[in-house]
Amino acid sequence: MSRPKLLKLPEVLEEIDMSRAAFYRMRARGNAPKLIKLPNGQIRCRRDDLDDWLTNCQEAA
Repeated sequence: MSRPKLLKLPEVLEEIDMSRAAFYRMRARGNAPKLIKLPNGQIRCRRDDLDDWLTNCQEAA
């Protein structure tokens, strides 16, 4: 079984075309894709979580 693809936050921001500040405002409201904090403090997003979030955004539009 392969490991899930983990995206760095700048990769996520580039894909959804959003600033870091706007992303964190959205995250504070509970409307952002799920993030993972690694033991070294870095933030990652699973590719599958981002894809699911994007699909939900499309369905809500």
